[in-house]
Amino acid sequence: MSISSENIDAAIQHLKSVDPVMGNLIDRAGPFTLKLDRNRFGMLVRSILSQQISTKAARSIRLRLDQLLDPLPISAQAIHQRSDDELRSVGLSRQKVTYLKDLSARVLDARLQLDRIGRLADEDVIEHLVQVKGIGRWTAQMFLIFSLGRLDVFPHDDLIVRSSIKELYGLEELPTRQQSHAIAAPWKPFSSIASWYCWRLIDVKNNATMDASKYPV
Repeated sequence: MSISSENIDAAIQHLKSVDPVMGNLIDRAGPFTLKLDRNRFGMLVRSILSQQISTKAARSIRLRLDQLLDPLPISAQAIHQRSDDELRSVGLSRQKVTYLKDLSARVLDARLQLDRIGRLADEDVIEHLVQVKGIGRWTAQMFLIFSLGRLDVFPHDDLIVRSSIKELYGLEELPTRQQSHAIAAPWKPFSSIASWYCWRLIDVKNNATMDASKYPV
Protein backbone atom coordinates (compact mmCIF):
# COMPACT_ATOMS: atom_id res chain seq x y z
CA MET A 1 0.00 0.00 0.00
CA SER A 2 1.06 3.59 -0.56
CA ILE A 3 -0.07 6.98 0.66
CA SER A 4 -3.45 7.98 -0.80
CA SER A 5 -6.47 9.77 0.63
CA GLU A 6 -8.28 6.45 1.07
CA ASN A 7 -5.33 4.84 2.82
CA ILE A 8 -4.82 7.88 5.05
CA ASP A 9 -8.45 7.79 6.17
CA ALA A 10 -8.07 4.09 6.95
CA ALA A 11 -4.80 4.74 8.77
CA ILE A 12 -6.23 7.47 11.00
CA GLN A 13 -9.25 5.33 11.87
CA HIS A 14 -7.01 2.36 12.66
CA LEU A 15 -4.53 4.32 14.80
CA LYS A 16 -7.28 5.94 16.83
CA SER A 17 -8.98 2.61 17.44
CA VAL A 18 -5.90 0.69 18.57
CA ASP A 19 -3.92 3.36 20.43
CA PRO A 20 -5.70 6.10 22.43
CA VAL A 21 -2.39 7.88 23.06
CA MET A 22 -1.68 8.15 19.35
CA GLY A 23 -5.30 9.05 18.73
CA ASN A 24 -5.01 11.98 21.10
CA LEU A 25 -1.87 13.19 19.34
CA ILE A 26 -3.62 12.96 15.97
CA ASP A 27 -6.50 15.07 17.28
CA ARG A 28 -4.07 17.69 18.60
CA ALA A 29 -1.84 17.77 15.50
CA GLY A 30 -4.60 17.83 12.92
CA PRO A 31 -4.78 16.40 9.39
CA PHE A 32 -2.03 14.36 7.77
CA THR A 33 -0.55 16.75 5.19
CA LEU A 34 2.55 14.99 3.86
CA LYS A 35 3.21 15.49 0.15
CA LEU A 36 5.55 12.97 -1.43
CA ASP A 37 8.82 14.15 -2.95
CA ARG A 38 8.87 12.63 -6.42
CA ASN A 39 12.45 13.81 -7.07
CA ARG A 40 14.08 10.68 -5.73
CA PHE A 41 17.67 11.71 -6.42
CA GLY A 42 17.11 15.15 -4.91
CA MET A 43 15.61 13.59 -1.79
CA LEU A 44 18.71 11.46 -1.24
CA VAL A 45 20.97 14.46 -1.82
CA ARG A 46 19.06 16.48 0.79
CA SER A 47 19.28 13.62 3.24
CA ILE A 48 23.07 13.48 2.83
CA LEU A 49 23.39 17.26 3.12
CA SER A 50 21.44 17.30 6.39
CA GLN A 51 23.51 14.67 8.18
CA GLN A 52 24.93 15.89 11.52
CA ILE A 53 24.15 19.58 10.91
CA SER A 54 21.21 21.83 11.67
CA THR A 55 18.26 22.20 9.33
CA LYS A 56 19.21 25.86 8.80
CA ALA A 57 22.79 24.98 7.82
CA ALA A 58 21.63 22.20 5.50
CA ARG A 59 19.17 24.54 3.80
CA SER A 60 21.91 27.13 3.27
CA ILE A 61 24.20 24.54 1.67
CA ARG A 62 21.36 23.33 -0.52
CA LEU A 63 20.74 26.87 -1.81
CA ARG A 64 24.43 27.34 -2.60
CA LEU A 65 24.50 23.97 -4.37
CA ASP A 66 21.51 25.06 -6.45
CA GLN A 67 23.40 28.21 -7.41
CA LEU A 68 26.54 26.26 -8.28
CA LEU A 69 24.68 23.90 -10.60
CA ASP A 70 22.44 26.58 -12.15
CA PRO A 71 20.91 26.47 -14.75
CA LEU A 72 20.89 22.67 -14.30
CA PRO A 73 18.74 21.14 -11.55
CA ILE A 74 20.33 18.88 -8.95
CA SER A 75 20.95 15.63 -10.77
CA ALA A 76 23.51 12.84 -10.94
CA GLN A 77 24.98 14.23 -14.15
CA ALA A 78 25.21 17.80 -12.81
CA ILE A 79 27.03 16.71 -9.65
CA HIS A 80 29.29 14.33 -11.56
CA GLN A 81 30.47 17.18 -13.79
CA ARG A 82 31.62 19.31 -10.86
CA SER A 83 35.02 18.95 -9.24
CA ASP A 84 35.45 18.09 -5.59
CA ASP A 85 36.74 21.60 -4.92
CA GLU A 86 33.70 23.18 -6.56
CA LEU A 87 31.37 21.08 -4.44
CA ARG A 88 33.34 21.87 -1.31
CA SER A 89 32.99 25.58 -2.08
CA VAL A 90 29.28 25.43 -1.17
CA GLY A 91 30.09 24.23 2.34
CA LEU A 92 30.23 20.46 1.88
CA SER A 93 32.78 18.44 3.82
CA ARG A 94 35.18 16.18 1.94
CA GLN A 95 33.25 13.22 3.27
CA LYS A 96 29.91 14.48 1.97
CA VAL A 97 31.43 15.26 -1.41
CA THR A 98 32.55 11.63 -1.53
CA TYR A 99 29.01 10.54 -0.66
CA LEU A 100 27.42 12.69 -3.39
CA LYS A 101 29.93 11.53 -5.99
CA ASP A 102 29.32 7.88 -5.09
CA LEU A 103 25.54 8.36 -5.28
CA SER A 104 25.86 10.09 -8.65
CA ALA A 105 28.19 7.42 -10.05
CA ARG A 106 25.84 4.62 -9.03
CA VAL A 107 22.88 6.34 -10.68
CA LEU A 108 24.80 7.11 -13.86
CA ASP A 109 26.13 3.57 -14.33
CA ALA A 110 22.73 2.06 -13.36
CA ARG A 111 23.94 0.21 -10.29
CA LEU A 112 21.21 2.22 -8.55
CA GLN A 113 18.06 2.55 -10.67
CA LEU A 114 15.92 5.09 -8.86
CA ASP A 115 13.28 5.02 -11.58
CA ARG A 116 12.66 1.32 -10.88
CA ILE A 117 13.38 1.08 -7.16
CA GLY A 118 9.74 1.70 -6.29
CA ARG A 119 8.89 -1.76 -7.60
CA LEU A 120 10.87 -3.39 -4.80
CA ALA A 121 9.72 -4.45 -1.34
CA ASP A 122 10.73 -2.20 1.57
CA GLU A 123 13.68 -4.27 2.76
CA ASP A 124 14.96 -4.68 -0.80
CA VAL A 125 14.87 -0.89 -1.26
CA ILE A 126 16.88 -0.49 1.93
CA GLU A 127 19.37 -3.14 0.82
CA HIS A 128 19.98 -1.28 -2.46
CA LEU A 129 20.31 2.18 -0.88
CA VAL A 130 22.68 1.29 1.95
CA GLN A 131 25.27 0.25 -0.62
CA VAL A 132 25.73 3.96 -1.36
CA LYS A 133 28.38 5.66 0.75
CA GLY A 134 26.76 7.85 3.39
CA ILE A 135 23.35 6.20 3.21
CA GLY A 136 22.36 4.08 6.19
CA ARG A 137 19.15 2.39 7.21
CA TRP A 138 17.61 5.59 8.61
CA THR A 139 18.13 7.53 5.37
CA ALA A 140 16.72 4.60 3.41
CA GLN A 141 13.66 4.56 5.67
CA MET A 142 13.15 8.28 5.13
CA PHE A 143 13.26 7.60 1.38
CA LEU A 144 10.64 4.88 1.77
CA ILE A 145 8.31 7.21 3.64
CA PHE A 146 8.84 10.59 2.02
CA SER A 147 9.61 9.62 -1.56
CA LEU A 148 7.96 6.23 -2.16
CA GLY A 149 5.06 6.78 0.25
CA ARG A 150 5.34 3.40 1.96
CA LEU A 151 2.81 3.14 4.78
CA ASP A 152 4.38 0.69 7.22
CA VAL A 153 7.88 1.99 7.98
CA PHE A 154 8.93 2.46 11.59
CA PRO A 155 12.28 4.32 11.99
CA HIS A 156 12.96 3.13 15.52
CA ASP A 157 16.45 4.68 15.55
CA ASP A 158 15.14 8.18 14.83
CA LEU A 159 15.87 10.37 17.87
CA ILE A 160 12.76 12.53 17.49
CA VAL A 161 10.52 9.47 17.19
CA ARG A 162 12.14 7.89 20.26
CA SER A 163 11.88 11.16 22.22
CA SER A 164 8.21 11.49 21.29
CA ILE A 165 7.50 7.91 22.37
CA LYS A 166 9.26 8.59 25.68
CA GLU A 167 7.08 11.63 26.34
CA LEU A 168 3.81 10.29 24.99
CA TYR A 169 3.96 6.98 26.81
CA GLY A 170 5.46 8.26 30.06
CA LEU A 171 8.80 6.47 29.95
CA GLU A 172 11.66 7.50 32.23
CA GLU A 173 14.33 6.99 29.56
CA LEU A 174 14.46 6.89 25.78
CA PRO A 175 12.96 3.59 24.69
CA THR A 176 15.17 0.73 23.63
CA ARG A 177 14.61 -0.84 20.24
CA GLN A 178 12.58 -3.60 21.88
CA GLN A 179 10.42 -1.10 23.79
CA SER A 180 9.89 1.04 20.69
CA HIS A 181 8.75 -1.90 18.61
CA ALA A 182 6.44 -3.13 21.37
CA ILE A 183 4.74 0.28 21.60
CA ALA A 184 4.58 0.63 17.81
CA ALA A 185 3.28 -2.89 17.16
CA PRO A 186 -0.42 -1.82 17.18
CA TRP A 187 0.33 0.85 14.58
CA LYS A 188 0.90 -1.73 11.83
CA PRO A 189 0.22 -1.60 8.91
CA PHE A 190 0.34 2.20 9.19
CA SER A 191 3.59 2.76 11.11
CA SER A 192 4.72 5.53 8.74
CA ILE A 193 1.66 7.61 9.53
CA ALA A 194 2.11 7.20 13.28
CA SER A 195 5.81 8.07 12.97
CA TRP A 196 4.91 11.25 11.09
CA TYR A 197 2.68 12.26 13.97
CA CYS A 198 5.55 11.56 16.39
CA TRP A 199 7.62 14.06 14.40
CA ARG A 200 4.79 16.56 14.76
CA LEU A 201 4.72 16.42 18.57
CA ILE A 202 7.19 19.28 18.98
CA ASP A 203 5.00 21.51 16.78
CA VAL A 204 1.95 20.60 18.84
CA LYS A 205 3.76 21.50 22.05
CA ASN A 206 4.92 24.83 20.60
CA ASN A 207 1.55 25.62 19.00
CA ALA A 208 3.42 25.88 15.72
CA THR A 209 1.56 26.25 12.45
CA MET A 210 4.50 25.42 10.20
CA ASP A 211 4.05 23.73 6.83
CA ALA A 212 4.52 20.04 7.57
CA SER A 213 3.86 18.83 4.03
CA LYS A 214 7.50 17.71 3.68
CA TYR A 215 8.23 17.23 7.35
CA PRO A 216 10.77 16.40 8.69
CA VAL A 217 13.36 16.17 5.90
